[in-house]
Amino acid sequence: MTYEQINPEELGEPRGWTNGMLAPVGGRILFVAGQDAAEPQGVVTEDDFVEQFSIALGKAVTVVREAGGGPEDVGRLTVFVADVAEYRARRGELKEVYRAYMGRHYPAMALVQAAGFVDPRAKVEIEATAVIQDYSAPGFESTRDPGPAAGEGG
Repeated sequence: MTYEQINPEELGEPRGWTNGMLAPVGGRILFVAGQDAAEPQGVVTEDDFVEQFSIALGKAVTVVREAGGGPEDVGRLTVFVADVAEYRARRGELKEVYRAYMGRHYPAMALVQAAGFVDPRAKVEIEATAVIQDYSAPGFESTRDPGPAAGEGG
């Protein structure tokens, strides 16, 4: 999915995000629920902030991939943290984790300090919105390979 980046000059040069992402025609919107570092049983066992960020971002990207997209299809990412000071202090490490999952794709982003999460051990929760290209949309033409069609095997 190729978004058109919307960065009005009067807002200044964005660093590490994009002010607006305009999706092309023929995409389907995917809303990814807030993902945290909880195990499938619903319990957060990892205590390290950076590791929780990595697990949460990895889970969000996994949902996007399951829908047929990739990190480049994410148009909006919201990161909720329990402690914004810890986020600031570990930005260098977080940058490495972010790039491992998202590369140099910077969607519209927000960072929010949350008063608390369902699991009191959680330090990070990440939600996303992606637009997944609908390869069956009328008039759609792409150089991107959507993979085998249903029933064609893999």
